[in-house]
Amino acid sequence: MNIQQRLQEEFHLRESQVENVLKLIDEGNTIPFIARYRKELTGSLDDQVLRELSDRLAYLRGLEKRAGEIRSSIDAQGKLTPELAAAVEKAATLAELEDLYRPYKQKRRTRASVAREKGLEPLAAALLEQRRGFQPLEEAAAFVTGPDTPPELAVETPEDALQGAKDIIAEDVSDRADLRKKLRSLLEREGVLSAKPTEGADPDGVYKMYYDFSEPLPKLAGHRILALDRGEREGVLKVSLTADLLKAKGLIIRELVRGNGPAQECVRDACGDSFDRLIFPSLERELRAALTERAAGQAIRVFSANLRQLLMQPPVKGTVTLGLDPAYRTGCKIAVVDSTGKVLDTAVVYPTPPQNKTREAAAKLTALIKAHGVTAIAIGNGTASRESEAFVAELIKELDQPVGYMIVSEAGASVYSASKLAAEEFPQFDVSLRSAVSIARRLQDPLAELVKIDPKSIGVGQYQHDMPKAQLDEALGGVVEGCVNQVGVDLNTASHSLLARVAGVSGAVARNIVLYREENGAFRSRKELLKVSKLGPKAFQQCAGFLRVSGGVEPLDGTGVHPESYGAARELIRICGYSETDVKEGRLIDIRKRAEELGLSRLCQELELGEPTVRDMVEELAKPGRDPRDELPKPLLRSDVLELKDLKRGMELKGTVRNIVDFGAFVDIGVHEDGLVHISQICDRYIRHPLEVLNVGDVVTVWVLEADLKRRRIALTMKGAPD
Repeated sequence: MNIQQRLQEEFHLRESQVENVLKLIDEGNTIPFIARYRKELTGSLDDQVLRELSDRLAYLRGLEKRAGEIRSSIDAQGKLTPELAAAVEKAATLAELEDLYRPYKQKRRTRASVAREKGLEPLAAALLEQRRGFQPLEEAAAFVTGPDTPPELAVETPEDALQGAKDIIAEDVSDRADLRKKLRSLLEREGVLSAKPTEGADPDGVYKMYYDFSEPLPKLAGHRILALDRGEREGVLKVSLTADLLKAKGLIIRELVRGNGPAQECVRDACGDSFDRLIFPSLERELRAALTERAAGQAIRVFSANLRQLLMQPPVKGTVTLGLDPAYRTGCKIAVVDSTGKVLDTAVVYPTPPQNKTREAAAKLTALIKAHGVTAIAIGNGTASRESEAFVAELIKELDQPVGYMIVSEAGASVYSASKLAAEEFPQFDVSLRSAVSIARRLQDPLAELVKIDPKSIGVGQYQHDMPKAQLDEALGGVVEGCVNQVGVDLNTASHSLLARVAGVSGAVARNIVLYREENGAFRSRKELLKVSKLGPKAFQQCAGFLRVSGGVEPLDGTGVHPESYGAARELIRICGYSETDVKEGRLIDIRKRAEELGLSRLCQELELGEPTVRDMVEELAKPGRDPRDELPKPLLRSDVLELKDLKRGMELKGTVRNIVDFGAFVDIGVHEDGLVHISQICDRYIRHPLEVLNVGDVVTVWVLEADLKRRRIALTMKGAPD
């Protein structure tokens, strides 16, 4: 197996690209570092493609390793033929490999193995010859044993001998890789997954729509597969794979049976038994597992895309923010944080039932808003959120200064608030006050705050708790790492949670960075990182470009220019007619224009660098420390409130996309419940998935189709006002 060639073909890449990526990965470079600082070698492949390529590389290497183990095992048995070795070499999947290995695997005791022990293999071979005039029972009589035979080897009647021979044929048929491949392909094309309720299932339960369900495998949507799997696990659904069994058996019979006669009838019976007892149950398990794997892969991709969009939502910068964690009996916890996230004040108010101390709460919040210059309020979307929102909306109408509010997802906030990390960060606050701080900070900088929380708890996926944990953790971890490194991290203010997501920085090294900062004060340069315990030259190479030091001894430390390119960057600055003072005072704003006038090809030649690196360098110098999130639309801050009963068909509203799933998007329109825009209502043209046109955090215009007060469900459309 030529892994490099296969990757070239699958990813449609040049030989040099794949060769370079494989070398960079094998040298221990991280994906963010390769994507950002080795563009010439990779042909500017982005981090998502590089991660997919890395995952596929791991799979193919695992496949190659397994193929080697199988070849060695078969060879040790003295059964490795050139044809079999070639088939093992060509196998494209683990399933194909295991099919080839199946006849040579050590099996547990089976009906066929018992028959072989009784010496019935020659009878099975004679049956398969299907000679004219062959009389199975007469031939089988020769295999009946005498009274002195041990019981475990005894064959009492010709019928017993014949059955044993058929058992051997059935197992041999089930072990044939070519037949399994054809049958697997047939079932994949024509199989149907069906579901029925189990006895005692709730007639109006959550799985009601699957009580009489049937759909061809090729058409099965991933979210339906996962719902069926969960319903089956919970004992509510009985799920089965059905197919045209006659057609499937006919495929085997055509392969093995020649003509008609007593021997052919025995072989035909053995083929049917092989399919019913051995092949179909095995393929059903395999195909169900493959369906689940496919659905999980799709769900993980959707979750990853949603998470990326959520983390990359633009921060609400430069605002003093009031975080409000709603509650009933225990009161709403309040935390005011400044523009850097530092806690300025805390309080507890009781504007919700049963206390309903709205006047007192309004006075306290008004005082906090005026005292600290609050311009944004973040309200958690948990218990009592609707009442808290109504209270805040009324409050800000009475203020003589502009204040907006936004409902912020609390998903994972309680997990973070009760964590060891939160206790270390805010030892003086109880759990609920920590949650209020987290809610405020989520509005200010979603990325910096959400990295502290297990991605599975953030609430932008579907069936995330049904996913393979290792696969989900790896995918989501890659997304968080990619986002953190794309934005960059301030070395002197970042929490250890944020630092731990920087390329090349482990959790232990992140803690050492924070410890060094606490003991020695702010970092004055990137080079100083090399003094941090356990942060060696390789880790420095991987992480340095993503860590920023503002106001330090080296002006370039505040940019995304990698230290390895500082010499080239200074030469670029000189060629463009700037001085060191210009760099220190941030007067390189016209460097793009000067670079264009000089010509990119000339600059590349003089600097002896590739075009992607020079382009990135110019961008970084023109706008040092730029945040890619600043280019996105700002979050929608509200000043009024709606209730479900206020919604009317055709009403036009502005909303924020909160979650995207296979069948549509959930949009926050300022009501306690998010409304669903079904995939068919997103746009006029056909789309395969909502992610083609929507992102988490998008501000969209929607119209109300239906508001179901009883079930508290809202149906929305983005295609214009309904008739």
